[in-house]
Amino acid sequence: MGAATLLAPSAAFGSAGLGTIHGAAFGTTWRITGSGSGLEELRGPVDRLLAGIDRRMSPWRPDSEVGRFNAGNSADVAISADTATVAAAALRVAEQSEGCFDPTVGPAVARWGFGPISTGAAPGWRGLALSGDRLTRARPGLTFDPCGIAKGWALDRLAELARRAGHTDLLLDLGGELAALGRHPSGRPWQVAIEDPRPGRTGLAAALSLEAGAVATSGLRAQSYALNGRTYGHIIDPATGHPAQGRLLSVTVLAGTAMEADAWATALFAAGDAKGAALARRRRLRAIFLFDDHGGLVQETTGGADHALL
Repeated sequence: MGAATLLAPSAAFGSAGLGTIHGAAFGTTWRITGSGSGLEELRGPVDRLLAGIDRRMSPWRPDSEVGRFNAGNSADVAISADTATVAAAALRVAEQSEGCFDPTVGPAVARWGFGPISTGAAPGWRGLALSGDRLTRARPGLTFDPCGIAKGWALDRLAELARRAGHTDLLLDLGGELAALGRHPSGRPWQVAIEDPRPGRTGLAAALSLEAGAVATSGLRAQSYALNGRTYGHIIDPATGHPAQGRLLSVTVLAGTAMEADAWATALFAAGDAKGAALARRRRLRAIFLFDDHGGLVQETTGGADHALL
């Protein structure tokens, strides 16, 4: 569940004295880094938490709530409170982004070689709604794909789990999306990196200071392919049904929650070269845009995100 992102944790900047636990979930990996004792005690609870979210929300699983909704013909399907929370947030961001984030775009994603929702109607997020504990659709074949937001919500739940266990200073990584609790043991904020988004390149494009918040990146590097001289990525422009095209290579969003950062990184990348930064400014989002400039990189920031750059 979810799309790979383009962020690297603080290892690039030195992590002496830090402990780490890690595991697998959602077809990717999770990692928790911090100091002090008790990290290992989080492993079991983390694995159980993520497995439960996968069972409810993964569109790759026919037995999940989302899988049953997408495969069925019923106009509505009962869902858990957690899935309803994610669905409500997805519809809220769809409205706020003027449809650039669209949780019904799954069939178009699959048509271009990404994602599991191989059949279904044309996208149209306004056709989805919540009615109590039921997810409803206004027309047959409309599907729900939470991949652009559910991983962020899961990362927020990981942070909440760690706080309840008494941890105050951690960096949490779920498939490249990052959430910070407190500070690095040295007393400084956590430091993270945006990887160079150009396919085939290595190295870092920028470094960020992260404290008591989350960051997510959407771009072409992690899930894309080249064909006839063009690069096609997994993020679909809902207005065209095609992969987002243009000079924009990645968008990084810093936010108070990972769910917000996750969804808006997807929305702003789908919005594209011209609309993305303008939308970020209207919504007062802290974002970093990286554009291709004849093989080089040009950076644009919104919402004061430049203050987080190192």
